Parts: sequence; C-alpha cells; structure tokens
Amino acid sequence: MPRPSQAAVEQRRQEILRHVAEHGETRIDVLAERFDVSLMTMHRDLDDLAGRHLLRKVRGRAVAFPALTMETATRFREGSNVVVKEALCAAVAERITPGATLLMDDSSTLFPLAELIRGVRNLTVVTNSVGLAQRLGTAQELSVTLLGGRFHGEFNSCTGPDVVRALGRIHADLALMSATAVLEGRLFHPLQEYAEVKEAMLDSARRAVLLADHSKFGKTATYAYGTAARYEEVVTDAGTPDAEADAIRALGVGVTRVSAGEAPRS
Repeated sequence: MPRPSQAAVEQRRQEILRHVAEHGETRIDVLAERFDVSLMTMHRDLDDLAGRHLLRKVRGRAVAFPALTMETATRFREGSNVVVKEALCAAVAERITPGATLLMDDSSTLFPLAELIRGVRNLTVVTNSVGLAQRLGTAQELSVTLLGGRFHGEFNSCTGPDVVRALGRIHADLALMSATAVLEGRLFHPLQEYAEVKEAMLDSARRAVLLADHSKFGKTATYAYGTAARYEEVVTDAGTPDAEADAIRALGVGVTRVSAGEAPRS
C-alpha cells in the first residue's frame, strides 16, 4: 500500500482533533480503530497534535483542551474545512471592486480571500487580524491597515477599546465577516471583546456579508451580538441545515449556498 501524502496525513490529524474535541477525551486504541491505522501511527499523529499544543496525551488517552480554545484557537481553525472556506471566499471575491475600503475580521474563513484580492487595484483593507495582514502585506495593488489593540497570541489578532475607537473613525464600503456560532439567525462568540469588535465593524460599514460554513450552525456561545439581519447576505455551504437557512431568510436576508468546485446557488 502506498504511503499517504503529507496533505492526507494532515487531513486525518485534523479529523482526529475534531473527534477528540467533540468527545472531550478518547482512548488511543479506540482512535486507531476508528481511523483504521496502526496504534503506532495513531501515537505519531497524537504526538504531532500534542506538540502543536492542540490536545494532550494522558495515560493511553487523547484529551481535548477546553472547548473555548478548541473553538477559537487559530491553530485549530486554520486547518478546519479549508476547501469549503475557499469556496465561500470565491463566491464573494467578485463583489470586491477597485478603490473600495474593505473591513475583514480575524476569522480564518476569510484567509483564502487574501490570494483572490491581491490584484484588486487601489483596494484598502482594514483588519484586526495579524495573520490576514501578513497574507496581504506584500500585495502591491492594495493598502492594508492593521487595527492595533490588545494582542491575543492564541488568536493572532487584536481587540479592545483601541480597536473599537479606530473603527468608529472608518467608513467602509463592505465588511466581510464570519461567526463562531449561529443559531436560528442569532450570532455568538465565546469572548465578549471579539463580539464588540464585530459589532463595531458592522457599524462602520455600508454593507456587510457573513461567510460561515456548516460547522458554525446550530450552536451557541457565551456572548450574543445580534442577528444575521445586519447583513445583506449570508454565504454558506450545502451542508448547512435547511432550518438554519430558513431562519435567516425569515429575517429578510438572502442565503447563498456554495459547493466546493461548483457555482453558488440561492
């Protein structure tokens, strides 16, 4: 049997991580059986994940970090549902026009958009995401403003009153944002100061579009910050439950669903 590619190995490790995160902890032999690999291979996978501080190995078990960390830590988010995120970003890229001012939050969902907008002339991007600013910083056609405030190393982004005040002085054409959790059209985030930044971005933009893959729906988090009604459209994927999409439409907001490699549909 040929050895799997590094991409396939990383995909398996992300699936292992998600399984452990959802169950809290799992015996290593059970994981090996579930993912159809040898015990030695599973130990290698878990050693890699533990080395990246994404889970812990404890006496024959893999143990998740607290739910907050698993939901929001950049290391976990960046490797989750990458193909779907690329499809969501492709669906909105054509709406970004030369000369516009664009607000983008720190959601990893937006990271694939960086490559798609690098050639848009005279575009100004304002963001609180260090990772996004780094991805865009070498593009010659656009200007990047990084909102500075309290830096969160685990999320590689900034929050706090300095960020909110700076947003109050900005008038953007379009805000592109995501959400940690969406339930029946209501939006949630585990950290209050991130919810406050999202609200400030909405206040500063003439139009806003929410990008959220199916894994964000049917969930809540500690802090609510309004509903999808503040967005002109929600772009999601085909895996989002119909009931969740219908709840958003009931707010008068359009829903566009995309499938990886296919054209979007309403």
